Amino acid sequence: MRYWPLMVRAAGLAVFVAAAMLFSVAWMLADVRASEPPAPRIGVAVSNPPAADTPAPPVPEATALPAPAPLPVHASFEALAQTVNAIIAGSGADVGVSLIELGGPVPSAWSDGGSTQVDAASTYKLVALMDEANLISAGRQNPKGSVCFQDDDYEDGWYDDYASGSCYMRNDLAQRAGLFSDNTAGHMLVRDVGGSVSLNAFAAGLGARRSSFFDKNTTCADDLAQLLAAEAQGRAGGAAAQSYAVVDDAALVTGGKNGAYVLAVTTDGAGGDAGWSIIAQVAAAVWQYETAR
Repeated sequence: MRYWPLMVRAAGLAVFVAAAMLFSVAWMLADVRASEPPAPRIGVAVSNPPAADTPAPPVPEATALPAPAPLPVHASFEALAQTVNAIIAGSGADVGVSLIELGGPVPSAWSDGGSTQVDAASTYKLVALMDEANLISAGRQNPKGSVCFQDDDYEDGWYDDYASGSCYMRNDLAQRAGLFSDNTAGHMLVRDVGGSVSLNAFAAGLGARRSSFFDKNTTCADDLAQLLAAEAQGRAGGAAAQSYAVVDDAALVTGGKNGAYVLAVTTDGAGGDAGWSIIAQVAAAVWQYETAR
């Protein structure tokens, strides 16, 4: 029976331990429940419906956008064509006319017989002057440099002071060819820019692709107009080329109501005064048209 008190003490200890364990578990569970966040409340807001007599919200009025400005329209060439055709019909000659506008709201071009081939006469000098000016502006030629005369250069013309071994500044030759249309000076300039092959390659690069200047020496009004338009726009020597005179039947016309324009007129079959009369009549008709448009 001596073991009974020991058994009682052991049983009491076991109860204490069990109670302690239960307390610990209960405390831990309580702590966990205490640390859990409260469940969120879910609320739904319900708006009151509008009253039956509530007016509808105003609708914004559409703002009218300004109408775009009309694009400029070029005046018809029909009236000019009728006038020029009447001049040509009364002349009895083959006439080519080419107009290139460089100013105004809608610069345009017009041609009547402009691709017809004619004798280029002295117009090759214009190309030689432009080519020379282009080389000078590029720094490849010196305007005060000399070009020496060769016997093959000679052709009867304004000046007769050429002799074997005589040399002339490029500026002087340009003045002789440009202002006085001297033939020998023109030949010397063509040789100086590399001959007719180089001359025609230069012209073709500016849009004059139907011409064969100097050797065959043929051209057309369209090509002459292209050359002068290129010169006027600074693509053929710029100011250096513009300081020389223009060729007889092609010109850059400035001072018009709508700015500058280029006009080229070629004639075949009406020489002398008759040819100049045709050119003057066509030029006047074009000026009147350009002033009115």
